[in-house]
Amino acid sequence: MKVLGAGALAATLAALSMLGPFSIDAYLPAFPNIQATLNATPIEVQQSLTFYMLSFACMVLWHGALSDAFGRRNVILVSLAMFAIGTLGCAAAHTVHYLWVFRILQGMSSGAGVVVGRAIIRDLYHDAAAARLLSMVTMIFSIAPAVAPILGGWVVTLFDWRAIFLALLAYSVLLFIYCYRRLPETLPKEKRHPFNPHFLLRNYGEIMRSPLFHMKSGVVAFNFAGLFLYISSAPVFLPQHLGLGASQFGWLFIPSVSGIFLGALAANRIAGKMTFSRQIGIGFCFLLAASIFNVCYHLLLPPALPWSVAPMFFYTFGMSVVAPGATLLALDLFPHIRGTVASCQSFATTLLGALVAGVIAPFLSHSVLWLAAGQMAFSTSALVFWLTSRYYRSMLLRHPGQ
Repeated sequence: MKVLGAGALAATLAALSMLGPFSIDAYLPAFPNIQATLNATPIEVQQSLTFYMLSFACMVLWHGALSDAFGRRNVILVSLAMFAIGTLGCAAAHTVHYLWVFRILQGMSSGAGVVVGRAIIRDLYHDAAAARLLSMVTMIFSIAPAVAPILGGWVVTLFDWRAIFLALLAYSVLLFIYCYRRLPETLPKEKRHPFNPHFLLRNYGEIMRSPLFHMKSGVVAFNFAGLFLYISSAPVFLPQHLGLGASQFGWLFIPSVSGIFLGALAANRIAGKMTFSRQIGIGFCFLLAASIFNVCYHLLLPPALPWSVAPMFFYTFGMSVVAPGATLLALDLFPHIRGTVASCQSFATTLLGALVAGVIAPFLSHSVLWLAAGQMAFSTSALVFWLTSRYYRSMLLRHPGQ
């Protein structure tokens, strides 16, 4: 099997990662249509998203361990097959309860691309090359949240909500065929680990007992939480505080996605030209500057466009500069079980995101100032994790026996 070049591999891994955003964002405009067709209540349709997110969060903890035991490529292919079955079931669902079941199947399988993709990158590349590839994946991946709701709105207007899932089915089938033919296996059999409870417990225990893992994973998770706070609060923040309509959500979304894309591009360009520590430091300068401006503005002035959303560009730019280095540094803590580490990283980010959406965002969204302060608290916490990890690592180097 011919090995994919860096660009083709980045595009493949980004396409796999896009299953998640497409599964969430593309069908959101179809909620009223689903409700009418399946004779469901708004809460029942909303629960189809809840069940998806819960199954995604639970299964993302295992994709990496499965890939460490059975190979990266095998887990990707099985997950794509499961996703296709779940998507076909969603398209054919005749009650909302059947829709729940198949959304759970989608959630269980759609996270494999994100988790296993990181392990594949680290299997094949090191240091600057890995950082460049990871940032390239982020650049391509950032397109998905932008186009998914737009495409979903067009499809449901021209056809109906089932056509959205049929389009997702076609996407997953084509992706399966391509991966079956072109995606290489990056973890040879002699480097795989047994999939048994004792071994898994030991691996997860080793990761969870590592203070450095929690610190470095916390850097990515808490920075992302600062973005997700605004995304989760958008239904209140945009209409109530800024007076925007349903068709004007781009005021928040466009600066955020632009920052993610350009930040990933910057990370790609500077990889190898400076240390990860310096790159992460530059990213935090953007994160903190955006957070501080956001708080100061809303302390002095009422919410207004574009000033209430402009900081999101600089925040997400900094977030994307920080993420590749912090992610790779966490993966390198346990090079023999990178898949399991990638799972734990994704689980931490997903779990914190669920906490933000379910508890923190509803609590803070009544005030734009509180939202800004919450974002600053998240970015500051991420910085504390980063600085503490550097101090802790230097202490271990000075006193290796401790």
